[in-house]
Amino acid sequence: MSIGRALTHLADAAPDAVAVRCGDAILKRRELDRVADGVARAWAERVGHDDLVTIALPNGIDFVVACVATWKLGATPQPLSPRIGPGERAAVLDLARPALVVDAELVRAGGLVPSDDDTPLPDLVASSWKAPTTSGSTGRPKIVRSTTPATVDPTAAIAPFVPRHAVQLVAGPMFHAAPFVYAMRGLMTGHELVMLPRFDAAAALQAIERHRVTWTMLVPTMMQRIWRLEGREAHDVSSLESVLHLGARCAPWLKRSWIEWLGPDRVVEVYAGTESQGIAMITGNEWLAHPGSVGGAVSGSEFRIVRLDGTVAAPDERGEIVMRRQAGPTYQYVGAEPHVRDGWHTLGDAGWMDSDGYLFVADRLDDVIVTGGATVQPADVEAVLDEHPAVRSSVVVPRPHGDLGQAVHAVVDVAAGEVTVAELAAWTRARLDPEKVPRSWQLVRDELRDDTGKVRRRDHR
Repeated sequence: MSIGRALTHLADAAPDAVAVRCGDAILKRRELDRVADGVARAWAERVGHDDLVTIALPNGIDFVVACVATWKLGATPQPLSPRIGPGERAAVLDLARPALVVDAELVRAGGLVPSDDDTPLPDLVASSWKAPTTSGSTGRPKIVRSTTPATVDPTAAIAPFVPRHAVQLVAGPMFHAAPFVYAMRGLMTGHELVMLPRFDAAAALQAIERHRVTWTMLVPTMMQRIWRLEGREAHDVSSLESVLHLGARCAPWLKRSWIEWLGPDRVVEVYAGTESQGIAMITGNEWLAHPGSVGGAVSGSEFRIVRLDGTVAAPDERGEIVMRRQAGPTYQYVGAEPHVRDGWHTLGDAGWMDSDGYLFVADRLDDVIVTGGATVQPADVEAVLDEHPAVRSSVVVPRPHGDLGQAVHAVVDVAAGEVTVAELAAWTRARLDPEKVPRSWQLVRDELRDDTGKVRRRDHR
């Protein structure tokens, strides 16, 4: 059924169940359905079937209402960061050409005030249920229109790695693809959303304990901040049935720490992109048997490793990761051309597969550093640096070098820690091959990555 009808169905079944809470604000299912209907009627003269509606709001009740109202009109929500710079915002809007931009200015002007009209809305289905932007970390932003229509079965689980019933902690910003997908698909299938206005490790643990959260999606940056939080073990996380992590390569030491803390049955990892052109999954128990892997293909996905000449690599041989879904293309770009060869898509990652079909990710192909003829994966260096107790996060990039071509350069966020370059150099020399040890360093006390673990590497080159 249409997403709009599915949300009404859930409201009819449990009108007083909490749909979403953020801070002290709570919206129950009947309230959400009624308010979204009213907002949709107020927008009806501006928003038509299959239009894009840009939603540039922070995490909160207003964001959810705006999305639901969009689906009620048979339109497609196009989430956008409210903190994006004016140049990037203009570029995205030029691509999207939305029928409406829902931002703080529109909210202040009463743009989310429901109409008094009670005329029934037609039951419409947009041809695309979402149209997020990519992060723009490697170039001009682009819009990723899903080829999946705005329909859902509210009685079915959304994926094999997501529970059917859950109290879901929404820890990441909703204008990013993964938090948006899991929160909204959860909302459509009966999840109670506990939304953080912005990620904070202490607030996340407090919310899990207070609201008896049963499921959440995190990225490794969040996992590290939670793990390093003083007093972490004092919080009751017994309600958590599963933690899903994705979005970046998780350092083995951090993964093992979470498995030891929660147990392997409660830690699941997924490898996928905004485009959803391939999905791999691994449980904690599988990971212990195949440490470092991101799992095997699920949800009708296929993966291959290919060499530079396009031939299929042997087991354990490194190459480019390519993927496809049996059901066909899952996305359309607005503002770019997809990287597709003979039906196989790529995220631009390097990796390998073992003889059991488990996938391993090395790093982004564009991020690889070639120094003195040796190939260095920045993620290998970052994993070692991030394990240091005084390091909050790190970014490793190439710097020009007269003799070597490129040299390994490390930017390290030491937060309030007291550590020297000499100490960090000794730490890496004891754990890395000589060519991977950074030759130049920059220590900072500002966060290098956003709440989804993303970083603009070009800013540090």
